[in-house]
Amino acid sequence: MSANEDAAARPRIAILDDYQSVALKMADWSAVERCAEVAVFHDHLADADALAARLAPFDIVCVMRERTPLPRALVERLPRLRLIVSTGRRNASIDLKATAERGIVVAPTGYSSTSTVELTWGLILAGARHIASENARLRAGAWQGALGRTLNGATLGVLGLGAIGGEVARLGRAFGMEVLAWSQNLTSERAQAVGARLVGKDELLARADVLTIHLVLSARTRGLIGAAELARMKPSALLVNASRGPIVEEAALVAALREGRLFGAALDVFDEEPLPPGHPFRTLPNVLATPHVGYVADSVYRIFYGDAVAAILAFLDGRPLPHPALTPRG
Repeated sequence: MSANEDAAARPRIAILDDYQSVALKMADWSAVERCAEVAVFHDHLADADALAARLAPFDIVCVMRERTPLPRALVERLPRLRLIVSTGRRNASIDLKATAERGIVVAPTGYSSTSTVELTWGLILAGARHIASENARLRAGAWQGALGRTLNGATLGVLGLGAIGGEVARLGRAFGMEVLAWSQNLTSERAQAVGARLVGKDELLARADVLTIHLVLSARTRGLIGAAELARMKPSALLVNASRGPIVEEAALVAALREGRLFGAALDVFDEEPLPPGHPFRTLPNVLATPHVGYVADSVYRIFYGDAVAAILAFLDGRPLPHPALTPRG
């Protein structure tokens, strides 16, 4: 076989949205590179035609969480695609029915929620104490400009007590906060296990000094916090969302913040990502926004890319995947 024929026969792998240029440093890709061609893309392509053209030559695509959605319209334009490695345990932006119909395997990876728990508390503390704006004032040559708020004795409202919400609640007790919790299937026993008290949604909204969201995005949680729910909250409340943007109705939140009906919002997730340049969340003075970095940490990336390597090698060798493939529900 000639060198050109050998190159053509080797699987081609695309690693997408490597914003920090660290994908090849977070795991040992040498075994993959011996049997496949690996291309890393550091930019984000939103245009459907450009993205389809970029991915058409590849047999395997590695996506970082939901940065690049893979809807049916795109999947059907990728004739060579055989394997998608999606970092994390689930990915709502991949059309699993479309991949199943095409016989494309979707392999998840392991995950650690520690980094998102820590970022949530970073957002809470920074939002309550105006850390970002006070840092900006100092850099601009000014001195103190805002009065911060303490958390001890305040009420923490937690929407969702899964792995992340439960740990956020437990740490809330360490700050001396009263912790209330609600979700549609939450039990009193689960709430008590992490030091929280189960209350109704309306009570949670009305009493929370800090409302933090830790729910999976689904048909029943999309738009869960809208204009009516925001109106029930204290004008002095801080809303924190490090889960998924569409759980909160964006237009309603922007209106509440502009009109001073909320103390502020600390957000790591948005309806559209990357956040458009002219978006109000970039300029509203009572918004602290970070670019979806809850999971962007060294230990998490080592899990993501280490498991991606293992999944690719298992797939190419015809062995079982390290984690069960994702399949459509129902």
